Amino acid sequence: MSSFAPASSKKAKKRAAADGVDGEFFPGIEKIQYKPDAGPEDVLCFKHYNASEVVYGKSMEDWLRFSVCFWHTFRGTGADPFGFPTLHRPWEDGSDSMENAKRRLRAAFEFFTKLGVKYWTFHDRDIAPEGNDLAETNKNLDEVVDLAVKLQEETGMKLLWGTCNLFANPRYMNGAATNPDAHIVAHAAAQVKKGLEVTKRLGGRNFVFWGGREGYHTILNTDVLAELSHMANFFKMAVAHKKKIGFSGQFLLEPKPKEPTKHQYDYDAMTVIGFLKHFGLDKDFKLNIEPNHTTLAGHGYEHDVVMASAFGMLGSIDSNTGSPDLGWDTDQFPMDVKNCTMVMKTVLEMGGLTPGGLNFDCKVRRESTDLEDMFISHVGAMDAFARGLKNAAKLRQEGVLARLVKERYLSFSSGIGAKIAKGAATMEECEEYILQKGEPKAASGKQEKYEAILNHYV
Repeated sequence: MSSFAPASSKKAKKRAAADGVDGEFFPGIEKIQYKPDAGPEDVLCFKHYNASEVVYGKSMEDWLRFSVCFWHTFRGTGADPFGFPTLHRPWEDGSDSMENAKRRLRAAFEFFTKLGVKYWTFHDRDIAPEGNDLAETNKNLDEVVDLAVKLQEETGMKLLWGTCNLFANPRYMNGAATNPDAHIVAHAAAQVKKGLEVTKRLGGRNFVFWGGREGYHTILNTDVLAELSHMANFFKMAVAHKKKIGFSGQFLLEPKPKEPTKHQYDYDAMTVIGFLKHFGLDKDFKLNIEPNHTTLAGHGYEHDVVMASAFGMLGSIDSNTGSPDLGWDTDQFPMDVKNCTMVMKTVLEMGGLTPGGLNFDCKVRRESTDLEDMFISHVGAMDAFARGLKNAAKLRQEGVLARLVKERYLSFSSGIGAKIAKGAATMEECEEYILQKGEPKAASGKQEKYEAILNHYV
């Protein structure tokens, strides 16, 4: 997850196209259809994703629960630290006006509808501009949310989750919940209060916290325990307000090891799980895993998905990828079928992601400047995950890997192994067992065999 580039000016310029509420923002692009026999250059159709097709007892739509993120898709400009914006959308007028915000939202809902997804996600500051103070900012947000409610009703779209941008405004340069200034922490809490309220109003299934600036650049000016404790208390305030307003959605924390801070407190899945358990928040939160963040932490693509699921803490997935050879968050579309297979294997093992989903926290490359590239990228990723789902289902149905893994740990089903597994063994018993049985024989891990088996299904 990352921010969007701010508008260049509050003063509106003349728009290029798509005049009026009923204007078409993506002319020439029809609703994406399922065409399994399409050729290699037919990229504006699904070749594998068939929403109603039943796989492993559920429809693809139910297993995959695809979502489009608003920030990259409709606030991304293609700008990077070395270059100016390259993505010039016809509905944008270059301003930070309410008119532009509403036009952008209408363009988004046309995109969602033509793509055929059921869910979307947003930051509060993606959809509505900040005002001169909190009251004006909240008024702006309410006005845009009025339109979002109307568009959801008209299209049947649902909000997978909302979140608050607590990292882009300069006030948060030293953090939000972990800021050394209590005034700023209070401002962040007030922002989250409103964010929760509008997410509830939009029927959000979840609410995400991503602490992009909750960390440090140097330990020399940082009281680590104080900051972590303040962050925990911040989350406890959020839990209390959630209960007060009757919001039934799931709270999610999103790990990331670094960027924009040198070290982010929510480093990876196990770090976040440890934090939540230490501060007594593990019953109130689950994790939103972004695989690009996982690889930035030095792990394999599916590692955090697997770890969070193993502890019953996987709530949702920001389905993207990065370039492992780079040291930053590139938020690319997930096109690697093997990676998608490994993710869906875990999702199938846990019976699904509901109320979470697969949110495309992805951005087209700054060189992919055509409007159709917005569709091509999402369609390709949806097809990759559809293939991953079918591969994972076959893996589960045939059970070859599961059987081999079970056999590998068979020694824990009886005798001393069963006592160790139950936590009932003692050091003395283990010593006596070795004295009687002698030196154990090392068994091959068969890594290459497991990899070859996986390749059979992908």
